[in-house]
Amino acid sequence: MIQIALIGISAGAAAALLFASVMSGSWLSIALFYLAPLPLMIAGLGWSHWSALVGALFAAAALGAMFGPLYLVAFLAVAGVPAWWLGYLAMLARPVEAPAAGPGGAALEWYPPGRLVVWASVVAAAIVLVTIPNFGLDGESFRSGLRAALTRMLRVETGGAADQPISLPGVSNVQRLIEFMVVVIPPAAAVLATLTSIFNLWIAGRVVKFSGRLTRPWPDIPAMTFPPTTAAALALAVALSFLDGMLGIVAGVLSASLLIAYGVLGFAVLHAITRGMGARPFLIGSVYAAVFVFGWPMLVLSLLGLLDGIVGLRARVARKRGPPAMS
Repeated sequence: MIQIALIGISAGAAAALLFASVMSGSWLSIALFYLAPLPLMIAGLGWSHWSALVGALFAAAALGAMFGPLYLVAFLAVAGVPAWWLGYLAMLARPVEAPAAGPGGAALEWYPPGRLVVWASVVAAAIVLVTIPNFGLDGESFRSGLRAALTRMLRVETGGAADQPISLPGVSNVQRLIEFMVVVIPPAAAVLATLTSIFNLWIAGRVVKFSGRLTRPWPDIPAMTFPPTTAAALALAVALSFLDGMLGIVAGVLSASLLIAYGVLGFAVLHAITRGMGARPFLIGSVYAAVFVFGWPMLVLSLLGLLDGIVGLRARVARKRGPPAMS
């Protein structure tokens, strides 16, 4: 128990430093800020979810003592609780009867990776949604508050006076740019939060596996599936996102998170259906590069993930491919 607490405190100290680095204002600090949940996830996967919880509470208390209660609440909402929860789910298992376990024995069924990805997207959407009240409690006040915040930020960046119009190089209509950002920022923040949550969980798993402390077997990620209700939830969220007001904003955030989750599933489908192809490394590498450079191909992968859930694309390809040849 003492070891779990000490590991948690160490992970919490590292997480607090990463979280507080954003105060420096540099671009590197933004990347470090998004890595703040990583030490807590490592503690949770390698030792115990109690270790991650101790670390989250320690980091929050330290940040609150140094910078005020706002940072305490912000850390718990943005990094501490999500890291603990995802780590807890990742190490969740239940005994199941299995012939391989021997007479009277039981094997362990671990929490499915597909459900972890869905949870990561839901948690990421929640992280974005808890920040919305800082700008307003209804759709119009939120947009007005976000618009004012963006205007202040651009004035600071450009050094313009408060009574002068903002001027940006290469931008003819700054006000139109601000209006565009007001619409795009909430779903874009959800996308970024989803990707970083999944990335942090994956990196934490690899680190703990490399150290030899990962007690669950590494999952077959290309075989992961989503719960059947996920597609229905995405369809409902997309439909509601066209509504005006706060409901439309909330639905848009959730839609973006779930679409990115389906994009991750699309990568899994791509890895599965290209097995055995000679050009597989080039094909997969090209898709990864296209997503990294352009971004929009992720929507194609989201459609691929949705298609697999509807028609069982991986199963169809596996049946056509047939069983592996005997050596």
